[in-house]
Amino acid sequence: MSNFERYRKEYPKFVYKSYKVTETEEAVDIAYEFEICGLAHFSPSWSFPKPHGFTVSGDLTFERLAFSLGMAELISYWKAVCSPEIAVKCGELDEEQKLWWKKLWFYGLGEFFFVNGIDTDIQSFADITCSGGFECTAPAARPEPSGCLVTIGGGKDSALTLETLTSNGVKCRCYAINKRDSIIKTALTAGLDESALITAKRNFDRSLVELNKKGFLNGHTPFSSIVAFSAEITAYLHGLHYIVLSNEASANESTVVGQSVNHQYSKSFEFEHDFHGYEGKYLKTGIYYFSFLRPLTEFQIAKMFVSHKKYLPVFRSCNLGSKVSPDIWCGECPKCLFVSLILSPFLTFDELTDIFGRDMLNDRDMLEYFLELVGQSEHKPFECVGSIDEVNLSISLAIRNAERKGCKLPYLFEEYKSRGLYMPEMLDEKNTAYCSSFNEENLLPEEFKTILLTEMERLL
Repeated sequence: MSNFERYRKEYPKFVYKSYKVTETEEAVDIAYEFEICGLAHFSPSWSFPKPHGFTVSGDLTFERLAFSLGMAELISYWKAVCSPEIAVKCGELDEEQKLWWKKLWFYGLGEFFFVNGIDTDIQSFADITCSGGFECTAPAARPEPSGCLVTIGGGKDSALTLETLTSNGVKCRCYAINKRDSIIKTALTAGLDESALITAKRNFDRSLVELNKKGFLNGHTPFSSIVAFSAEITAYLHGLHYIVLSNEASANESTVVGQSVNHQYSKSFEFEHDFHGYEGKYLKTGIYYFSFLRPLTEFQIAKMFVSHKKYLPVFRSCNLGSKVSPDIWCGECPKCLFVSLILSPFLTFDELTDIFGRDMLNDRDMLEYFLELVGQSEHKPFECVGSIDEVNLSISLAIRNAERKGCKLPYLFEEYKSRGLYMPEMLDEKNTAYCSSFNEENLLPEEFKTILLTEMERLL
């Protein structure tokens, strides 16, 4: 019997017991209570800054928002034992909502199931029961929302979005979960005051880590869905109309070749579209959620980003490096390597080394990650990385640039050539095709689409 089967038998019920909203003059706090019956209790919490004089007391819309964030949070704790029943004792869910949440959780946990060797399906992995309700009965009257809330993670994508919008006169505020140095510097580099940054505090219940140390199940969860629901709360509290993300078309590609296992599922257009529909039907805030960079690939984004060189010293998107302060590039993970590769056609090798603090392209220990990124493995790295095709295009362009300048190729690029992967034929045609591509599967309002198309024409 596998651990998955054993834990499900021993701990058949996971309970979303409650959420509690309290507020002060400065903040709204939400405390959650989850339980794996017979094993553990979890008490994560959030704190959201709010404008002076704003209250959520008696507001049904905010109750729905707070409850929904808990639904996004609970899956991180449920996965320790994968209980077959998720019992929701608070809030309300109709049958369509239950199916919506099951879809998010199932596909958002695709990597978790794959890595842990779990064979399950969307029907049987969990059953949701709901016996709760909302104490409030009516939404509060609020003015029409206006303005933009740009989610900032500190990486190149959100920096490009913020720079493009602010330089085109769009008034933006920024949203982040748990303040980091690179996030603050991104906002400041864009010319915004630090007061434009709204930071929510997420308090993760560390007792889950103790369960993981004891051998209970662990793995990737759809964190971007937490970003979505927490950004929705922030936009609601501050009266903002647009939630602007920076997820690209490349996020739609499966991580495992031939399977629907996508590390970035909650960054995909499918989730964006689903969330947009859920917001309109069940949350009803009037807030519009979309990704500004959805029409673009990582390759296009990298080429546009490097034209704004002021961000090169401040941007960071290393998950390992984000756990130290100030956040850094660790220079040893597949995410760091990917960013280096996608930037390599547009920067010199010395510039890349300056950014990351080490010469990854000459690091033989990076070969396994390198082969995963170029499609010479069963799957891509389980990280937020671009498509295999655009990584290969980037490397090929970088090799050609280096050879034209008479530069010595780094170890990974020599290895690439020795394996017969470098094919300069049609390179210019592929480059042109990528630079001009515009994925029409997006939710951009026309005013934002016009801004993006103008920037593409100027920079690409």
